[in-house]
Amino acid sequence: MGIASSLGIGIPAHHDALKKNSSGIKPLSLFPASPGNNFPTGEIPGLGEAVDLPRTHTLAITAAREALAGRDIIPDAIIIGTTTGGMPRTEVLLKNGEKDSGPYRYHSTSSVAEYCADVFRCEGLVITVTTACSSGTAAIILAFELLRSGRARRVLAGGADALCRLTYYGFNSLQLIDPAGSRPLDRSRRGMTVAEGSAMLLLEAAESRPVGAIAEILGGGLSCDAYHPAAPHPQGDGALAAMKSAIGNAGISASDIEYINLHGTGTLDNDLAEARAVRALFGDAIPPLSSVKGATGHSLAAAGAIEAVISSIVIGEGLIPANTGCVEPDPELKLKPVLQPLHKKISTVLSNSFGFGGNNACLVLSKPGAARERPALQHSFRFEVLGSTCITGAGDMDTTLRNLQVGKSCRGALPLADISKKLPAREVRRLKRLPRIVLSMAMEARELAGAGITISSIFFGTGLGPLSETGDFLSKLFESNEQFVSPTDFVGSVHNAPAGQAAIWLKATGANITATGGDYSFEQALYAASLTAAYGEVLLLMGADEHHDTLSPLFDGSVRASREHSDGGGALCLRAAESPAGIGMAPLFFGNARVNSSAVDSLVQSLGGPERINASYAALFAGIPAGERSAGDKQLHEFLNISAFTGPVIDYRSFIGEFPSASAAAAAIAARLAREGAIPEALAGGTECSLGGKGILLLGLGSFITAIEITAGPL
Repeated sequence: MGIASSLGIGIPAHHDALKKNSSGIKPLSLFPASPGNNFPTGEIPGLGEAVDLPRTHTLAITAAREALAGRDIIPDAIIIGTTTGGMPRTEVLLKNGEKDSGPYRYHSTSSVAEYCADVFRCEGLVITVTTACSSGTAAIILAFELLRSGRARRVLAGGADALCRLTYYGFNSLQLIDPAGSRPLDRSRRGMTVAEGSAMLLLEAAESRPVGAIAEILGGGLSCDAYHPAAPHPQGDGALAAMKSAIGNAGISASDIEYINLHGTGTLDNDLAEARAVRALFGDAIPPLSSVKGATGHSLAAAGAIEAVISSIVIGEGLIPANTGCVEPDPELKLKPVLQPLHKKISTVLSNSFGFGGNNACLVLSKPGAARERPALQHSFRFEVLGSTCITGAGDMDTTLRNLQVGKSCRGALPLADISKKLPAREVRRLKRLPRIVLSMAMEARELAGAGITISSIFFGTGLGPLSETGDFLSKLFESNEQFVSPTDFVGSVHNAPAGQAAIWLKATGANITATGGDYSFEQALYAASLTAAYGEVLLLMGADEHHDTLSPLFDGSVRASREHSDGGGALCLRAAESPAGIGMAPLFFGNARVNSSAVDSLVQSLGGPERINASYAALFAGIPAGERSAGDKQLHEFLNISAFTGPVIDYRSFIGEFPSASAAAAAIAARLAREGAIPEALAGGTECSLGGKGILLLGLGSFITAIEITAGPL
C-alpha cells in the first residue's frame, strides 16, 4: 500500500497521525486565494513536484512507488480514480492565456493512469474511473472484480486528486465548505474541507495468503441514487443499496461488520443521509464507526482509496481512528462516532464512498486468509445488443446510415437544436452540449430496446468530459479575478455528470461508472460493464464527447490534426448474457503499445490466431486517432500481415470524425450493420459485403490497442 494525504506521506506517518488523533487541515498555501475566499484545506506538506508533471500525477506516482517498494513486480493492470487529472496545471495555463498545446499534454484525467502504466511498464488493461468522490473506491472494486474474473493476477488500484482552483472555488460556490474545518457528524458542522491526496493498493489474486498481505478485499457494491446531480437521496437509499450490495458480494452478513469507515464529509445533508442508511442496515446493532475526513479533509477521488488504506491499518494494527473534529455528535443522526482513537481487534470493515451524480461505492475488507465460503461469480463477460443508436455530424443513426450508404461524410458537429429535438425543452434548458448528446442517445437506445425494458446500470466513456461547463466555469472565475463562479457549471463540469443525468431520467439505480480513458474511454466503459454486470442485467453503455472551439484543440492532438471539427457518440442497450440470442458484443483485448512493442502479436494471439480471426469476422472497423496516425497505420498493417485478414477494413474516423469517443459511434453503427447482415458498398470498397453470419471486429489503435467484437448470433 502507499498513501499521501494532509496527514503526511507514507504508511508510518499515517499510523502515527491516526494514533495521535492529529489533523492535517491548515490554511491554503498552494495558490493565493481571492479576498473573502480563504478557508482551510487538506494540503499535503513536503511534496516534491517534478517540473514537467502536474501535482495529481506526482501524488499518484508517490503512492504507487510506496505500494510497489521492495517488490520486483509489474502489475497486469492499473485502475485509478481521479477527477482533477492535470487541472492544477491546466487552469494556470488557461489563466495565463497559453495557446501552445504542448504544456497541456498531461491535462486529461486519463494521463494519470497512463503515466503510471508507462513508469511501471504495465502492458495490460488501464482504466481511469471518474465518478466524483467515489472514484477511488470504484476503481478498487473494478480491480477486485478483474482479479476475481481470472483476467489478471496483480492489479495496482487507487485514486489521486490534487487541490486546484476548480474544486476549491467550486465547492465553495455550493456553500458546502466549513470555514472552521470539517467536523463530520458534529451538531455544529457546516460543511467539508477540500483536500488532496493519493493512495494505491497492490492487489493480488491468491488461493492462500500471499507473503506480506495486510488485508483482503471480500467484496464491493455500486449503486446510483438517480435522484439529484449533487445532493444525496435524503433517506440514503442509494447508500443503503451500495452497502447491502457490498456485504452480499462479500458473502457475509451485516452482523459480521466490526467497524464502519463512514464517508462522513461534514455537510449537513450527506451526513444525515448516510446516518439514515446506516441505521436502516444495522438497526440497533451498529458497530463502531467514524469518519477520518475531519483529519484528512475530503480528497475527492482519492478519498475512498485513502480510506481503504486506513481501513487496512485498522485491520492490521487494531487501531480505530477517531472521528476528528466532532465534539458533540448531532443527536438527529442517532449515531455514536468514536471520538478518541480506540485500540480494538477488528477483522472486518465496511468502507463507504459517495459522490456527485449519486455515485455510491462501498468496500468490505477483512483480515487476510480466513477460511470462508466464496460467493459464485455472477458477472457476464458478453452482452446481447438490444438496441443501438448514435449521434454524428450527420444526425441520428438513421441519417448517419443513409449517408454511409452513399459514401457521404458524417463528420461535423450537429447543431444543438437538432440534438435536443426529442428532449423536453423545459427539463434540459440548463444543460449544455454534452449532457444533451448523452440524454438524446440514452432515451433513443432505451426506446429501440423495446417495451418493458428496464435499464438498471449505466456505463459511460468520455475522453474530455463536459468542456462547455468546464470552460465557462474557469472563464467566469478568471474574468472576475477569482471572485465569482457558477455553481451550476461546477456541478456540470464533473465527467460523470452526463451519466448521472441519464440515471435520473431512466431511474437507473444500479452501478453508474464513467471511464475517462481518452481515445479508449468507451472501451474502458465496456470492460467496466463486463466486470460488474450480473447475468440477465440490462444496462446502458455509452460514449460521447463534445467539441469546444478553445479547449478541444489544446487538449486533443487528433482534433488539432483534423480539418473539420466533430463530436457525438454512441449508445447501446445491452443485456448481460454469456450466449447472446441475437447480436452479441464483448471486449476482447486491451494492451499498452507504448511499453509493449509486441502488442499486435499479443492481440492476434488473444483473438485465437489468423484462422479463427478469418473464420469469425467478415469486416474490420479500425479506429486510428489522427494524432497517432503514423503509429496506428503501422499497427494496422502489421495486424493485417500477421492475421492475413481479407475482409473489408473500414477506417471509421475518416467518416465519423475526430473526437475521443468515436469508437462508441462506430460500435453502435457496427451493431446495426450486424443486424442488417451487410456492410454497405461505399464502406466495403465498392462491393457490398455480406456478413454471412460472421461478426465485425473493432480495433482501437495508437498508444493502446483494443479489440471489441460484434457477433451476428449465438456464439
